Amino acid sequence: MSFFKKLKERMFRSSSKLDEGLEALVEEGAPDDTPAAEPPPAEQASNAPEAPGARAAQPASGRLLGRLTGRQDAARRVLDDEMLESLEDLLIQADMGVDTAARVAANLAEERYGRRLSVAEIKAALADEITRIMEPVARPMPLYPKRPQVVLVVGVNGAGKTTTIGKLASQFRSAGKSVMIAAGDTFRAAAVEQLTIWGERAGVPVLTAPEGSDPASLSYDALARAQAEGCDLLMIDTAGRLQNRADLMEELAKILRVLRKLDPEAPHNTLLVLDATTGQNALNQVEIFRKLADVSGLVMTKLDGTARGGVLVALADKFGLPIHAIGVGEQIDDLQAFDPAEFAQALVGSDDAALQA
Repeated sequence: MSFFKKLKERMFRSSSKLDEGLEALVEEGAPDDTPAAEPPPAEQASNAPEAPGARAAQPASGRLLGRLTGRQDAARRVLDDEMLESLEDLLIQADMGVDTAARVAANLAEERYGRRLSVAEIKAALADEITRIMEPVARPMPLYPKRPQVVLVVGVNGAGKTTTIGKLASQFRSAGKSVMIAAGDTFRAAAVEQLTIWGERAGVPVLTAPEGSDPASLSYDALARAQAEGCDLLMIDTAGRLQNRADLMEELAKILRVLRKLDPEAPHNTLLVLDATTGQNALNQVEIFRKLADVSGLVMTKLDGTARGGVLVALADKFGLPIHAIGVGEQIDDLQAFDPAEFAQALVGSDDAALQA
């Protein structure tokens, strides 16, 4: 199964909400005399009787797609102020945020205001607008010739930092990079255990310290060893106890100080891992962690468990930080580089045929 199909299937709550909302929005405002969808030009051009068996020769999937497309194209509604307001509400319900939802709706109306639009046309226009917003931030995590490249991973507890580190380490290892992991969240034994399991699975060494140890000291030792062994990447996990920001800020500041004793440019990447199920709270987390650490890029996890995937659009629109990867499950291949067109199609509920068109 392609990652796009996984994304679309597992984001069903977001897609279903927009699907159903758009269909209801168009149908409730469509005039009673809305004409049925016109047949394709090829059917208009020929009045000849259908050859026996011709319809049976058409694949069932093609007939089904034709019926669904015809149904979405049949009902049309004028894009006016009332419809735009309802459209904004739908986007806000998908957690796109008030400002971003208003901007997307306004841009969609620029060349379409006053026109009668079908559900399929609105979906296509929304997907195009979302893609336009997100294309500038869709960038894989940069790899530098510097060895070792230090990647500091931050985020609140439960956001998926540990799993993300394990998946990235495994993927980089499979790509031929030598990777080392430092289990810097020394206050959570479960995080250390989980990273150790991922390290064993990927063939990547994981440096640990006793529970409650100084994470800065572990980070220093890990970088020294990574330098001595010539590793390509050192990935450092960190704690995420936002309930006491002062302690966390000091902890991160200390990690940075000791790393820079060995490499003045470290860390070379600071990834913020966000949990999609937190919705608009992800915006607050970006604000906080940009103050605590110099965040260079984002990873969004758990898009398979939310009805609010639109928050990623709000993040791109507000902060413009690179989005390196998104996750839709627990398997190694359920974390992939962020593709804005695929994400937009999945969010609005379009099919992969539309994506490939």
